[in-house]
Amino acid sequence: ATVSEPAQKCCTENIQPFLTSILEELMGPVSSGFTEVRSLFDKEVNEIIQDFQKTNDIMKLKENVNQLMNLPFNSVKMEPCYLKVNLLQELLQDLKSRFKVYHIDFVIQRTQNFMQELMENAVYTFEQLFSPSHQADSAKVATTIEKVKLRVLK
Repeated sequence: ATVSEPAQKCCTENIQPFLTSILEELMGPVSSGFTEVRSLFDKEVNEIIQDFQKTNDIMKLKENVNQLMNLPFNSVKMEPCYLKVNLLQELLQDLKSRFKVYHIDFVIQRTQNFMQELMENAVYTFEQLFSPSHQADSAKVATTIEKVKLRVLK
């Protein structure tokens, strides 16, 4: 009871007025990281479409879709997404000194984990909605892939 009132007053006066601006500042790198995940998925699926349009090979298409499933675990391809979030390191340093925020690396790592999880969900959903083995008309495959991609991105 004796600590509650001073603690509430301290939060109301020294922290709460800054929360909106802090959140906006932190969301920049987080949003750009998730936008990069979206762009990477879009680019990879577009490459599958282009490859299929060149080869018209269903077996190669299946192979490409299988490779897409490994995208979340491909550190080289996911690296540009993760780098966007590394900007949080600088932003959180200021918060660390002002508000005693610790475990900055944990915040960045969790954000990157969520990015990987988002990519896992995207490729899994893509695979579930598009199964190359169920495609009877190879003329419509590229169109179907594009529709599935747009559905996943939605």
